Amino acid sequence: MKKKAGLMKYIREIPDFPKKGILFYDITTLLSDHKALKKSMDIFVKEYKDKKIDFVIGIESRGFIFGSVLAYKLGAGFVPVRKKGKLPYKTRSVSYSLEYGKGALEIHADALPPGSRVLIADDLLATGGTVRAVVKLVKTFNAEIVGLAFLIELTFLKGRKQLKGLPILSLMKYDV
Repeated sequence: MKKKAGLMKYIREIPDFPKKGILFYDITTLLSDHKALKKSMDIFVKEYKDKKIDFVIGIESRGFIFGSVLAYKLGAGFVPVRKKGKLPYKTRSVSYSLEYGKGALEIHADALPPGSRVLIADDLLATGGTVRAVVKLVKTFNAEIVGLAFLIELTFLKGRKQLKGLPILSLMKYDV
């Protein structure tokens, strides 16, 4: 077995979760290691510190972890995007396709002033469907998407194809 290097050594791989044939990349082991968490956040901050970001959007739920820390470190506001029915105020909504059906995401209707510079953060880029839906939501505010930040990218699922023209930073890439 090949030894993993860099941040990858902090990711626990769990076979057959949540169903047989899927290899799950568990980030909780990275989150619980203060040095690995700090290193990953430092890389993101270095990339975005001079981009004049107004808001960081975190996608439910693990995107909240990375997004809120990034917002704090960048001096930006944090905006959560949640599953339908979870936000208490007026919302804007977008539907999108999931592997076995449809999903919907929402953002508060007053979350982003027009012209805002936005960074979207999440733990994982897989097929790209969820983040593409968030991009669609952000565009309804006439906001500028400065970047998409992911801890992990599963390159074999080709999620980047769904996000053409948007700057993407993934700290770790898995090919299989």
